Order: sequence, then C-alpha cells, then structure tokens
Amino acid sequence: MAHVNDPAVIERLMRTKGTWAIVGLTTNEWRSAYDVSLFIRDRMGMEIIPVNLPGDDVHGEKGYRSLADIPAEKHPIAVVDCFVNSQKVGAVIDQAIGVGAKAVWLQLGVFDEAAVQRAEAAGLDVVVNSCPAREGWRVGI
Repeated sequence: MAHVNDPAVIERLMRTKGTWAIVGLTTNEWRSAYDVSLFIRDRMGMEIIPVNLPGDDVHGEKGYRSLADIPAEKHPIAVVDCFVNSQKVGAVIDQAIGVGAKAVWLQLGVFDEAAVQRAEAAGLDVVVNSCPAREGWRVGI
C-alpha cells in the first residue's frame, strides 16, 4: 500500500524543535538542499547537521560522512531529511533506523516503497515527496 502523508505529522515535525540531519547537503549553492537547509535552520529554528560523502561543513555547521558518524551527543536525531536519489534512499533509511532517528523526510521526487515500509515498521514517522520549505506556508512558518 502506498504511503500517504499525514498533515498532522508534517506540522508536528516542523514545529517541534530538534536536530535535523540533512543527507545530501553540500556546499553547492545550486542544489535545492542548500536553500532548504537554511529554511529549516533559520525559519524553523532547527539545529541542522550536514551529511555528505566528503563530510564537508555547510553553513558553518559541522558535516559528517554518514549518519553513523554523527556523535552520540547530537542524538536523538529528530528528522533525517533525504536529498538523495531514490536508488540511494533505502540505505539512508536503514541508517536512520540504525541510529534511532525519530523520522525520515524524503524530498520531492524521492521514494522507495520498501524502505518507507521498513521505516514505518521500525516506528519512525515518514514524510514522502514533500519539502519543508513548501509546507511552511501551510503550517504558518
């Protein structure tokens, strides 16, 4: 059965202060993750953690190569926001489950039904094919 986003879950995730690990956030200003991560940090008031293959810092925030590399004092991770292609998101979701994240958010066009089902079975909140910057108007952020 296909996942259906719950507007109440989206609003709760966007309004509850916490740490968002943003997988795929790099220093490339032309990628959507760059601006959306600023919205998450500056408009929503969340702590952000860039996660990218080189482990680069972004927006002055310490970057890590994987979710598993994020130090324990940064846990629990409230949301793992996925700016990766659909073929890679299953591995990211499995990492999110492994580190005890509370939710996964798959950006526009990112989807893997089997991985979404694994996340839901593990008790994570799941949002798919959505963007916090686009949802902001609906929840008044």
